[in-house]
Amino acid sequence: MKKLITLLLLASFGLTNAQQAFKGKGDARFNVGANIQDGGSGIQISTDFGLGENLSYGLVGSYLLSVDEVLGETPQFHDRFDAKFRINANLGSVLNIDEKLDIYPGLNLGLKNFGGHVGARYFFTEGFGLFTEAGFPIAKYNTSASGFEKLNNQFTFNIGASFSM
Repeated sequence: MKKLITLLLLASFGLTNAQQAFKGKGDARFNVGANIQDGGSGIQISTDFGLGENLSYGLVGSYLLSVDEVLGETPQFHDRFDAKFRINANLGSVLNIDEKLDIYPGLNLGLKNFGGHVGARYFFTEGFGLFTEAGFPIAKYNTSASGFEKLNNQFTFNIGASFSM
């Protein structure tokens, strides 16, 4: 009887400490990482909140730290910064892959463009993992005549750390 109780306690402890990349409604994730693109590099932060079993929404902010000059001018703050609202389809459970891995394609609407992204998160523990994302514009906004609009209207690659909130 003691062995059975011990086994049940160990099994329940193992279930409560399982790492899950996306848990569904009520889930919250925070990402921080490097933003790498043509003409500059910087940082990206994002949050995702679960709406349902396989759907989440969130916000993304990016700022280019290292930027090439365009036409002899250095970009200003508003040229380097972008913010977006996004929605993701979290496909880890749909594809029946490891529960520590979440693959999420999505769409975003930002200050500079309407675009898409494809990303993946892998959680090593309940609260910490790594993420990678590729973003691309679908429809670009021409917000300035300075030539800097290309900075936030191109393919981007992001990689960094992901945390449970």
